[in-house]
Amino acid sequence: MLRGFKTNILSVSDALKIKALKAILLYVRELFAIMFGCKCFYWNTPADFSQPFQPQPYSLPAPIPQWPEGESFASGRISLGEIQVIKITKFEFIWGYNLSQDKKKGVTFYKPVGIPDGFYCLGHYCQPNNLPLRGFVLVAREVPIYSPENAHTCDPIKPPALQVPLDYMLVWSPNDGGDEKYGDCGYIWLPQPPEGYKPMGYLVTNKPEKPELDEVRCVRSDLTDECEIYRLILDVDYKFPNLPFRVWSIRPHHRGMLEKGVPVGTYFCSSYWIPGEDMPIACLKNLNRTPPAMPNLDQIHALIHHYGPTVFFHPEEIFLPSSVTWFFKNGAQLFKAGSLYGEDIDANGSNLPGGGTNDGEFWIDLPSDDRREIVKHGNLESAKLVVHVKPALGGTFTDIAMWVFCPFNGPATLKVGLLNIALSKIGEHVGDWEHYTLRICNFTGELWSIYFSQHSGGQWVEAYDLEYIEGNKAVVYSSRSGHASYPHPGMYLQGSAKLGIGVRNDCARSNLYVNSSIHYELVAAEYLGDEVITEPFWLHFMREWGPTIVYDSRTELDKLINLLPVMLRYSVENIFDKLPIELSGEEGPTGPKEKNNWVGDERS
Repeated sequence: MLRGFKTNILSVSDALKIKALKAILLYVRELFAIMFGCKCFYWNTPADFSQPFQPQPYSLPAPIPQWPEGESFASGRISLGEIQVIKITKFEFIWGYNLSQDKKKGVTFYKPVGIPDGFYCLGHYCQPNNLPLRGFVLVAREVPIYSPENAHTCDPIKPPALQVPLDYMLVWSPNDGGDEKYGDCGYIWLPQPPEGYKPMGYLVTNKPEKPELDEVRCVRSDLTDECEIYRLILDVDYKFPNLPFRVWSIRPHHRGMLEKGVPVGTYFCSSYWIPGEDMPIACLKNLNRTPPAMPNLDQIHALIHHYGPTVFFHPEEIFLPSSVTWFFKNGAQLFKAGSLYGEDIDANGSNLPGGGTNDGEFWIDLPSDDRREIVKHGNLESAKLVVHVKPALGGTFTDIAMWVFCPFNGPATLKVGLLNIALSKIGEHVGDWEHYTLRICNFTGELWSIYFSQHSGGQWVEAYDLEYIEGNKAVVYSSRSGHASYPHPGMYLQGSAKLGIGVRNDCARSNLYVNSSIHYELVAAEYLGDEVITEPFWLHFMREWGPTIVYDSRTELDKLINLLPVMLRYSVENIFDKLPIELSGEEGPTGPKEKNNWVGDERS
């Protein structure tokens, strides 16, 4: 009997035996972790019978061109004042952790390699395994600062910009405090800075010994800025409830074209951190009055020609874009509160009241004559993207915001399960400004990501998740009637995807498109100075580009809701109550310069 049993086992293929043994070991490992509180995550070790999964590096579809000559844009190095930084994108694997047997669902911790002489590591890097390896960390060196205005002053000598830490604190331990040490596990260390300095990130080892003090540098506090958590990278709370541990990517807390915070590319991790508490690490700060690595005028045009996306409108779109000049030339009118009649607007908008705030004293409307319906539908041939270029993330990136103007925003279409309901008025308004933003890395001139504005919010999409039409030119899809921007074709639901209830945003490729690499107008780049770009008059019109018309949208919605099964009515009402305010009446939007993201960062 035993002999027969043994014979049956030996007849199983080696591959199946190894697979079964591996599954047993994984189960026992997790069982021990839960039973004994072992803090060692045994993953990507020799017991896995395989090499650690390594995300592959990502490159844009086409080579980056040689940019026109300038200062330090795309030079590989950026001065932040007292320190100079370089972006490192080559890494050495240190330790990986997987939440399941699928190693693509894990995360990996790396250390930067190929650091030039004289530059120092500020922290390590971490990312999910299911994404291409496209992160970075900054390395820094101290540079002498000289300026004529302080050459004869007697200011006390400042301490060094960079200092080695005094010690390391173990943030996550692979044991319970006993004498036994576990090898090939992750040990995450926080540098303990000298007084007046701050760490920029953590170091990771796969052995219990502390890193050498010389492996990292802390930065003088006045050269740093506050950071905040951004995207969750790892959460092991549900896997090991008694061992909470989370890892986040981080970004500067203060962001916008006037802010100085610079991301280092490191991460934040903790077992018991509560949002709102002070973080033990910081980001860098650019002390230069004007960021030296921003592109000049020739480089801006070269960037737009190389990266400018093609904007596709839905094949059934009837409310198309136009240029602002075409809109004015074809009868757009300026109205003043208390006046029944509008005033024709000059082709360049010179008679529009500039400055001030959106006080309701003035607004723009469609022509009042027989041209009204014609202007509503726009003029694709005249359409061009309105471009604003500004520093981002302390001048280490350039944001190229590209605005699309449509004379009219069409009515919404509701989706309730399998039922689609075209509304007659809800969602309509005169004048529609939508945009997307290219984020360019100032170290290399590489397209890093694109922000897609979507009604009252939006999303950043990394370069590796974009759709490209030619070379490094991405595709932007403008949704039918509402003109929100999306990275891929399809139906995007504004509401509850789980219930299938909300406002439809339909996107598809068609022969209705605008190539923004050719058809654009550069209207502002404040960092270049007042003399370089002349801003158009209409850009300073801070009021609404359409009249306010309040109507009882609830009546139309209630009629629709009453036609639905009783079990759906409460859910539908709940979702409709949370939809944007523009669905409750017609109200023209303000122009680009009045938006908070003109100076501030995108909403994300």
